[in-house]
Amino acid sequence: MPVETKQGKRLFRWLSPGRLMAAGFLLLIAIGMLLLMLPFSAAAGKHTSFMTALFTSVSACCVTGLTVADTFSQWSLFGQIVLLVLIQIGGLSFITIGTAISIMLGNKLGLRQRGWIKESLNINDMAGISRLIRTVFKGTALIEAAGALLLSVRFIPLMGWGNGIWYGIFHSVSAFCNAGFDLMGTYGMSSFCGFSKDPVVVITVCMLILTGGIGFIVWQDILSCGIRMKKYTLQTKMVLSMSAALVLIPAILFFFTEKDAAFRGMSLGERLLSSLFTAVTPRTAGFNIIEYTDMSEGGKLLTTALMFVGGGSGSTAGGVKMTTVFALLLHLRATVRRYEGVNIFGRRLDENTLSKATAVLSTYLFLSCLSSFLICAADGFPIGDTVFEVVSAICTVGISAGLTRKLGILSQLILIFLMYTGRLNSLSFALSFTDNKRSVHIKQPAEDISVG
Repeated sequence: MPVETKQGKRLFRWLSPGRLMAAGFLLLIAIGMLLLMLPFSAAAGKHTSFMTALFTSVSACCVTGLTVADTFSQWSLFGQIVLLVLIQIGGLSFITIGTAISIMLGNKLGLRQRGWIKESLNINDMAGISRLIRTVFKGTALIEAAGALLLSVRFIPLMGWGNGIWYGIFHSVSAFCNAGFDLMGTYGMSSFCGFSKDPVVVITVCMLILTGGIGFIVWQDILSCGIRMKKYTLQTKMVLSMSAALVLIPAILFFFTEKDAAFRGMSLGERLLSSLFTAVTPRTAGFNIIEYTDMSEGGKLLTTALMFVGGGSGSTAGGVKMTTVFALLLHLRATVRRYEGVNIFGRRLDENTLSKATAVLSTYLFLSCLSSFLICAADGFPIGDTVFEVVSAICTVGISAGLTRKLGILSQLILIFLMYTGRLNSLSFALSFTDNKRSVHIKQPAEDISVG
């Protein structure tokens, strides 16, 4: 018994929050893959290969949406339910869901469990975690139910009661979790391309994506302070202002850049709805209301930038996160204007925050460049489309330029790795290997070098 106790303590010391997240998602991916490989997970007459099951499981668990097989035709109803469960667990994280269930059963959270939640939701303070978990769990159920109801109202006349309700539920969860999986191919549609004239569907899906992507800390802040914006935390102010800018400005740009390309032949109202949807979905839902192969080169570049930015910290969205980009833009402004500190909304950003933001951006850029080079070298695809696909994978978006299903095994494995690290946050994944390492507190002599 003493030996087991020592081993248990050693395991708990090793199992840091970052490592728990990494190991937990690997286990979830493995379970999802095994379930998808069951004969009755595939549609009648379909066979599921190992790579198809693995790629789909990773994409669902990491709420990405890239696929190597059509979701509507490859999977039976059971397989689609498996995907939906993986998307829900992957979007909220298994730690959040497990903790919510534990709280509902009346259990109290220990310090270690609070640390796991802190890592899972990417928050800075462990105070009020139980209340935050309840807010996340109840808010998710309410928002997804409302989204399912609104979508079902539009789907039932087209698909009938059974499919209409099921499609409403599936796409509501997929949109809120920023997953991008869709079943619309059953009715000859590519994602939501058949609903470009339907404001109810377009606005509902956009609101689900934005609500899931702003971050759970922002939720709690809004619920606590209401419309008294002066009382919002700095993070909430930054996320809301950045989110508004990343919807309005790209929507205006898409409206003009795609009028003779992807939006050709659309009426004014349809172009407005399509512009809104095309601005929202890259961060990081992965649905489409147009064919991205028809998009202008400028539109593809703008979409790539939006995918790279992503959503809010501690949300269902991926990307480098809005606060990361906002902080670095503020840092750039301060450097150019020779300000002493980085200030915004009457507050000053901490130096550690800026260092982490720089590390996050550098990690994503490095992995994106390296992966793009390897895929280009392995399969010989054009660099523009390859970068588009790589950014979509690492930022867990799911929009495709049509390359994913043409990739070889090596390139598919690269995308699998990118989706996995992107869901964990690439920097957090790297730090999970060094959690227990500490540098010696000795500073080397400083020396200036020329940069820039």
